[in-house]
Amino acid sequence: MFRNGKMVLIFGLIVMLAFTLPSFAEQQCNEVYGKGNSVIRLATGSPGELGLVKVLAQEFEKNNAVRLCWRKAGSGASLKLLKAKEVDLVMVHAPAAEKQAVAEGWAVKRSLIGSNEFYLVGPKDDPAKISQAAGAADAYQRIAAVRAPFLSRGDNSGTHKKEMALWQKAGIQPAGDWYIVTKTFMMATLKQADEENGYFMTDSSTWVSAKKDLKNLKILFRGDPFLINTYHALCQPEGATAGQEYAAQFVDYLVSEEGQKLIATYGMDAFGEGLYNDAAYAKQYDH
Repeated sequence: MFRNGKMVLIFGLIVMLAFTLPSFAEQQCNEVYGKGNSVIRLATGSPGELGLVKVLAQEFEKNNAVRLCWRKAGSGASLKLLKAKEVDLVMVHAPAAEKQAVAEGWAVKRSLIGSNEFYLVGPKDDPAKISQAAGAADAYQRIAAVRAPFLSRGDNSGTHKKEMALWQKAGIQPAGDWYIVTKTFMMATLKQADEENGYFMTDSSTWVSAKKDLKNLKILFRGDPFLINTYHALCQPEGATAGQEYAAQFVDYLVSEEGQKLIATYGMDAFGEGLYNDAAYAKQYDH
């Protein structure tokens, strides 16, 4: 009797774990798209915030029995998750770190999937006169010279990496009350800049999706080739994680004709303009 009861208890625990473990794993997801039995875990920032990941996942699921777990993370954090095998793939914009990941062997299939660009936005009266700047580094020098409020994500994201590269080009180590570190994501920092009448380097995709709700900011500088922002997908090496096989197929989907069309046209219906350029356009800026 006791032995049978013990077996029933063990069986019950196994059943409970079978239902509990997937739900526990998905508690770490910001969103889950699809209903398939297999799971792909993807980490990225703005493409998830702006809904592009959802659209891509839904279309991919039509021919693949998977669901996609999106974890919200900037490029630096996304790559750390990939290295730790906590996600199966990433969509990031940190070229140097991406190349290092491939060279070290814990990421493969680095594929150019598209681009946007960075805008320097700020108060409409533009106290630092960055609209007259000769280049992005000159714009940063002007902001520092007048100690105008500047918001930095300060989170090792792709945006933060680009920002710090620009400060280096400008020959400035930013510090002081005017330099405001938010430790938040793109949309949240953009909205904070609007509230505080500060300067910020935002990606064009986030700007297009948010501009109707912003009262105090305008685009003051754009067009420097250094501000072009290329995105790549990378995934785990073969056999590294349970979701690696589908993750590799998802990367292939992103660079396929269908995937590229979705990326290039995403945002047209909602905002009247696309939020991202396709890989064919981005290739000229890919280094």
